[in-house]
Formats: sequence, C-alpha cells, structure tokens
Amino acid sequence: MVKKKEGYEDLMSRLEDIIDKMEKGELSLDESIKYYEDGMKTCNRLYKILNEAEGRIKILNNGDEEDFEEVEKL
Repeated sequence: MVKKKEGYEDLMSRLEDIIDKMEKGELSLDESIKYYEDGMKTCNRLYKILNEAEGRIKILNNGDEEDFEEVEKL
C-alpha cells in the first residue's frame, strides 16, 4: 500500500493529537516515549515543509526579503 504524502495541515493535526494525548497524563512511560518520538519526527517534517515554502517564496520574490511593515505602507 502506498502511503499518501501528508501535507502541513495533516501534520499539524497529527501533532495536536499527540500533544493532547501526552498532556492527559494517562500514558505509560513506554507509550509516552513513543509519542514523544513521533511528535519530534512530525515537528521535523513540519519544519522541512516550512523551510521549503520559504525557499519557494524567496524565489518568487527574486531573493529579496521585505519587512511586512514596509510592504503595508505601500
């Protein structure tokens, strides 16, 4: 079975579910460690998606970085 590539929203939802389960305090130590590992892997994937999006935006802006406050004044 081919696993569908998860998008940013799917990963954020997954991370929120992990956090909710861990905050309840009802997990065993082993379960907590597994959820922590899964949460860290999910965070890393989210970070990668955000970095890729930032790179694409920079390309679209010809590499120029603008301050949002300056853009609003225009």
